Amino acid sequence: MTDFASDVLPVMDEPWEAESMTIATPAPRHRRYLALFFPWLPAERLRLTRPHLCAGQDERPRAFVEKIRGALRLAAVDEAAAAMGLSPGLSMADARARVPDLDLFDLVPHEDQDWLERLADGCTRYTPTVALDPPDGLILDTSGCDHLFGGEAGLAADLERRLARLGVAVRLAFAGTPEGARALARYVAGAACDEDSAIRRLPVAALELEEEATLALRRAGLKTIGDVARRPMSSIAARFGADAVMAIRRIVGEADSALTPRRLVPPMSVERRFAEPVARTETMMTILAELAGEAAGILEQRGHGGRRFEALFFRSDGLGRRLTVETGAPMRDVPALMRLIRERIDSLNDPIDPGFGFDLLRLNVPLTEPLGASQLRLEGGATGEAAVTALVERLSTRLGRNRVRRFGARDSHMPEQAEFALPALDTSPSGPWTTPEPGEPPLRPIHLFDPPQPIEVLGAEVPDGPPRRFRWRRALHEVARFEGPERIAGEWWRRRPVSIELPRPGSDPGEVDIRYLLGDAPDHIRDYYRVEDRRGRRFWIFRLGFFEPDKPMPRWYLHGLFA
Repeated sequence: MTDFASDVLPVMDEPWEAESMTIATPAPRHRRYLALFFPWLPAERLRLTRPHLCAGQDERPRAFVEKIRGALRLAAVDEAAAAMGLSPGLSMADARARVPDLDLFDLVPHEDQDWLERLADGCTRYTPTVALDPPDGLILDTSGCDHLFGGEAGLAADLERRLARLGVAVRLAFAGTPEGARALARYVAGAACDEDSAIRRLPVAALELEEEATLALRRAGLKTIGDVARRPMSSIAARFGADAVMAIRRIVGEADSALTPRRLVPPMSVERRFAEPVARTETMMTILAELAGEAAGILEQRGHGGRRFEALFFRSDGLGRRLTVETGAPMRDVPALMRLIRERIDSLNDPIDPGFGFDLLRLNVPLTEPLGASQLRLEGGATGEAAVTALVERLSTRLGRNRVRRFGARDSHMPEQAEFALPALDTSPSGPWTTPEPGEPPLRPIHLFDPPQPIEVLGAEVPDGPPRRFRWRRALHEVARFEGPERIAGEWWRRRPVSIELPRPGSDPGEVDIRYLLGDAPDHIRDYYRVEDRRGRRFWIFRLGFFEPDKPMPRWYLHGLFA
């Protein structure tokens, strides 16, 4: 599709119809932005990622539907459907009546988002600052990058060529603000001699205000952004609010607008470009090992090791593929890193497809940490820890980061809140574990029941004594020794209404979920005892409530087992 470069402005009757005219080169600005608009993104995503659904039906119009207010309506169409007069918002029944042979598919927003992110990864070959403009656009900060491609016109031509090879239609435009570039790429501009004039000749719809506000501006005779910008901003603010004023100022370049990149620029990056695309994945892995060696040398000079590594494979058609591996400790061991990357590749459901070949390979190290010199296998002291770390890294790479976890201590006196599980690769600090005094038994058991198990107490000392005997799982236990009570109440700094005791879903009605019993009412206070029966087994039990006249008897629960 025809694009907008530094010397070309689109002039068209619809956002996707391509005519253009030559204008003078705009005056240089502090920042330059490139906006990309993919008018047929859902249809192109379906054709490229699910070709079996489109086999032998390339000429048939397609549309994507979603339920809006209880009715099925078109959410997106392809170029053929748009040429037949179909547009988003049309009901499915009306669309079928107009085009009987219309192919309908369900709109899958998350798959479109994934496809847009793959396109964004491919655009990082031009600039590291790429922001998503969902559902069908990207915005690139090309400041200081366009000279590598012969200027803005060369960058636009290279991007067009790659996407055309992939079969993706794109509208693009350069401007000094993100909003200006986005508006030029998506809306119709009249004939203009420079960039500012083209922006001011855009329709008021480019401000993307509320539908009522846009209609009111048109009824007032304000057809273009320039018409609105010439009006006093005080009257615009009084009628349409401060957001409308800010939208006008940003699109004409009178107010700064920050661009939030999809990913931050990594502290270290190495890459390799190829004159001819490489079609063999094994060759790319060999080159990736060389890049890993270069990165290891740089990290060694800095006294750092990498905690996260990203390998980006750029195809010649503009798509990019990103592989990320994390390590449990800072490292710069190239063979170990390559083993992790191969493990990651083997675990992919969607293998790396070279397509037309790779023409750029990049290795980023977005997370580094200081790594001091270490001496391995001299005394054999660190070998065991290193082996455990390597095992955690391999399991996390193959199974997924959140599938391998470790426990961390949390600063809470509530037994069920004193620990939490976090990814084993996570470096988030946790509180220290409570250690018992030398020669003393642990204060907390290793295993806690969730929820606590109800027990039947046969005889208990009143008011604060432990049970003499209790029955748990049909077995009778006689208490020989005990310690306690240890009183645990709710967190007074998180006061909330008294909770209602509810049975845990799918459990016995007598089992009460302890998480419902964290209020501050007196009968929600727990008295814990460490008890040992005559066979030497140790239990952690608690009494819920107090012995009080004219009140129900307190209930007893088994919360944990000591080793």
